[in-house]
Amino acid sequence: MRKPSKKDYLRLAVTLTLYILFLLWVKSWIGIIVIPFIIDNYITRFIPWGWWKKSSNPAVRTVMSWVDAIVFALVAVYFVNLFFFQNYVIPSSSLEKSLLVGDYLFVSKMNYGPRKPQTPLSMPLTQHTMPVTGTKSYLDCIQWDYERVRGWEDIERGDIVVFNYPAGDTATTNPNVIDYYSDCYYIGESLYPNKPIMDSLTTERQRAVYDLYYTAGRKYMEQHPEQFGEKLWRPVDRRENYVKRCVGLPGETLEIKDKEIYIDGQKSVAPENVQFNYWVKFKAPMTERIRRRLDISKDDLKRYYNGRYLIPLTPKALARMQRYTTLVSSIEPAENDETRGIYPLNGYTGWTVDNYGPVWIPKRGDSIKLTLENLPVYERPIAVYEGNDLQVKDGKIFINGKESDSYTFKMDYYWMMGDNRHNSADSRCWGFVPEDHIVGKPILIWLSLDKDRGWFDGKIRWNRLFRFVDSYK
Repeated sequence: MRKPSKKDYLRLAVTLTLYILFLLWVKSWIGIIVIPFIIDNYITRFIPWGWWKKSSNPAVRTVMSWVDAIVFALVAVYFVNLFFFQNYVIPSSSLEKSLLVGDYLFVSKMNYGPRKPQTPLSMPLTQHTMPVTGTKSYLDCIQWDYERVRGWEDIERGDIVVFNYPAGDTATTNPNVIDYYSDCYYIGESLYPNKPIMDSLTTERQRAVYDLYYTAGRKYMEQHPEQFGEKLWRPVDRRENYVKRCVGLPGETLEIKDKEIYIDGQKSVAPENVQFNYWVKFKAPMTERIRRRLDISKDDLKRYYNGRYLIPLTPKALARMQRYTTLVSSIEPAENDETRGIYPLNGYTGWTVDNYGPVWIPKRGDSIKLTLENLPVYERPIAVYEGNDLQVKDGKIFINGKESDSYTFKMDYYWMMGDNRHNSADSRCWGFVPEDHIVGKPILIWLSLDKDRGWFDGKIRWNRLFRFVDSYK
């Protein structure tokens, strides 16, 4: 056995110092069991870590060198993704033009503090599904309670945040079923041709109708797995990653009036690139040259009705398009007064995308008085996110078997919305984002690819590379 050198002791000291500092940061003393293995690797060498290096068989040395490198890389990536940084790519247009489809983000988990592993037995670099086999990439037989390491900052209004999809606890093996709860409701509603006028019903009767639709839709989906896939449950940290902008903080009251957000009665600052839909009519057929000149994506041209396009525009884009009188015939603002698909799905409020609330955002330690009218708004946080048994019997609310008229929240919650306000599935569709769903803060755009262009036709958006992700205060 080789005698340890001074360099070995120095390496051990540096490694142990960094590792102990890490344990102090995450406050996870179970990691102490690793220290003897670190010492053995540098000093005692009871375990033959590099046995294959001394093998006389070159094939063994070659194969094991690759195995060693791959295992090290997987462990390193898992460790870095879990506690420090993660890559994320923008899949949809909900934050355009602040973030574009095809932007690759460098997401920091240290800003808000990384979560300790909740589903520790999972494959690195996968969220919930193996890329080839389509099977689960994790084992949920071991589930740890939610804990978060103290971060550098708290979430502030205006921050762009990556989080786990709140409505993603129940899903199916069919990737086309994005929101199981909404699909259940819509399918169930379609099964009943004679639909009542919801605002003419009592609150209790409204709830009964929503329960009827949801139950019928869920039963139909379970009876047709060939169409919708098999039903499954996902832990918090294995749900889809979403990215939106935080517009409401714990303890605040949010309301949307005529497309404008109000916080505690005061008009909130809107992002510079906030977008709303407009009906646009062009004087000539849309060509590739005109599309690029007006900075319109191909997806924005998919909605064409009666000679007009329904296009999302920022204030700057609207002003620019209004100047192109040789190309544009007319521009009219589009309104969104649809009440279907608006959170809460199990209660009728009359709220729309453009006129929503007021709604109080739950804060840890604060209580709210519960009524049958506001229960649909807070039912999911109480029952699903905080794990209580909530039931309504004979017009009375029971939490964990006890009649209750109030509830004290155990977590902070946030209200997330996309800057592309008319084309974003956000808190207006699925409600509050609990603190245990928060993943991290996007810091930097390290790559940006335009899916509407080829590799030799400007596919790489060079002007967006290494640009910091914006926020407003």
